Amino acid sequence: MEHPVVPVSTYLKIFAALMVLTALTVAVAFIDWGFFNDVVAMTIAVIKALLVVSVFMHLKYSARLLWLIAGSSVVWFMVMVGLTLTDYRSRDWLLHEGMRPEPWHSVPAEVMQDAAPSGHNGAEAGSTGH
Repeated sequence: MEHPVVPVSTYLKIFAALMVLTALTVAVAFIDWGFFNDVVAMTIAVIKALLVVSVFMHLKYSARLLWLIAGSSVVWFMVMVGLTLTDYRSRDWLLHEGMRPEPWHSVPAEVMQDAAPSGHNGAEAGSTGH
């Protein structure tokens, strides 16, 4: 299958659009959108990715099977991110007061000596100069 020759001007236009979208991403980062910070940033990122995939990677001129493969990979990526986020969100129960792990405490020397194997004393190891 022959691909059409893409003029250099098309590449330059897409490059300019990517630069404008990058500047927009930076500008939007300084605005507090609240919950929508991530939504706006991801929307701009998806538009940039679509431009790159369709023009620079020539998906626009490819067979429909490649469109299906590219689309299914995006869906699979969203499923994996979604499963990761559900695992992350399910860890709320760790934050409840009764479920917090206890902080590390120093262990008294007597407990350490009781746990040491017979014939080996921690004080003797320290006296050898190691």
